[in-house]
Amino acid sequence: MLASVRSANLVGTTGRCVTIEVHVGDGLPGFTMVGLPDETCREARDRVRAAILTCGLPWPNRRITVNFAPAGFRKSGIGLDLPLAVGILAASDTIPVDRLQPYCFIGELGLDGALRRVPGAAPMVAAIRHESPGLVPVVPVENVSEARVVVEGRVEVATTLLDLVSVLRDGTPWPDAPPEAVLAPLAAEPDLSEVRGQPLAREALEVAAAGHHHLLLSGPPGAGKTMLAQRLPGLLPRLDDHTAIEAMMVQSAAGVALPPGGLVRRPPWRAPHHTASLIAMVGGGSSALKPGEVSLAHGGTLFLDELGEFPPVVLDALRQPLEEGVVRVSRARANAEMPARVLLIGATNPCPCGGGRPGECSCSETAKAKYLRRLSGPLLDRFDLRVWVGRPSPEQLLDDRPGEPSAVVRERVIAARERATSRGHGPNSTLSGAALDEVAPLSAGALVIVRNELDRGRLSGRGLHRVRRVARTIADLRGGGEMIGADEILMALQMRVDLASTGVIA
Repeated sequence: MLASVRSANLVGTTGRCVTIEVHVGDGLPGFTMVGLPDETCREARDRVRAAILTCGLPWPNRRITVNFAPAGFRKSGIGLDLPLAVGILAASDTIPVDRLQPYCFIGELGLDGALRRVPGAAPMVAAIRHESPGLVPVVPVENVSEARVVVEGRVEVATTLLDLVSVLRDGTPWPDAPPEAVLAPLAAEPDLSEVRGQPLAREALEVAAAGHHHLLLSGPPGAGKTMLAQRLPGLLPRLDDHTAIEAMMVQSAAGVALPPGGLVRRPPWRAPHHTASLIAMVGGGSSALKPGEVSLAHGGTLFLDELGEFPPVVLDALRQPLEEGVVRVSRARANAEMPARVLLIGATNPCPCGGGRPGECSCSETAKAKYLRRLSGPLLDRFDLRVWVGRPSPEQLLDDRPGEPSAVVRERVIAARERATSRGHGPNSTLSGAALDEVAPLSAGALVIVRNELDRGRLSGRGLHRVRRVARTIADLRGGGEMIGADEILMALQMRVDLASTGVIA
């Protein structure tokens, strides 16, 4: 007898529909899998057999052949356990085959028949509903909230294989899905009011958040670079619906715990250690393509502390995702495109010893040169903002007066983003030369300053565009004047200083 069960597989952060065809026929007892299953799928044979027998259901002592269709790409993941078990039971006449038509199945099986959460349920359910809108997903209880986000209509749940058989064979009503989770208040984020001193770095954080400008903080150890960077998420607005769903898809595919309700509203924050590998950073893998840190930070912030300690090959691999907002991973058996629109914040010491400035550094010229070679020119060029973070004075550290809180700054950031959006050109960090001429014309005083920088060779053509983008954001934060004045240009130049004297940029 033949049974066909609809399910899906995960490739990167997107789902691909899979049809599991199970044939149970005469011949020597055996179990054969075809259709490019990986080792995880092959192990499912033993899990499914134990689950079926533990639930007291009959295991067919006949010839079983399973085909994962289409056979053109490798199948992986534990989410195919449940549809495989349902297919075997239907092909052996334990479940009526016609009862499977309205449903698709995703879930892992325990040896006791319990259904367990699987990573990537949201993109897999979305792929099935896109190809076959009428199918009703059946998922484990732990996956129901994320499935509801991407499905308009019914989502059925099951807790055990035996409960599922009772529904499909005996007509028992489906178990009640858990109610929508009550959204708990988000945990408090580090507040900018806790920072003492650092007026330029504080303003640079605000500009980075408002215009989506990548920021590089450089300074000696203990100056507050990490403390400043950790307060950036508190300045970012909550994610819009489209970005929130994309972020949920990525985190679901990676197996990251989702917030109550499934939808990711708070901008993600990722801070990988400097020993992270290339695949861990940009995604990929040999057996299955998984999202990396730059995709897990989609819609939020990717913070690279101790930037100079990261392997150069890992840092340079970020250049294309930072420009295009996506990661394209190609392997012999699969390709995947994963979202990676992030705000990059880097923090680095100016040299191995951390001193940096003349008279404070004990590093040899060879050590400095080796340290600097880790940061390539093309990577540094992605940073619109480069700010020196010096140690605060004793008066600033001992000042008990709190600084401006993050909530107040966030309101200015939201207003500045709305002004940029109303112009129809996207974030200020992506403005082209033609768009800059339209939305960021320079006043007479600003033209004089810019020409002087160009004449001295301290500003290139590309650098001029980046300075004008930052100046546009500063103007938006100050009220959104149409003309870029001298004050905005001077502030933008101050946030993009030549840090050669600190040992960061040659």
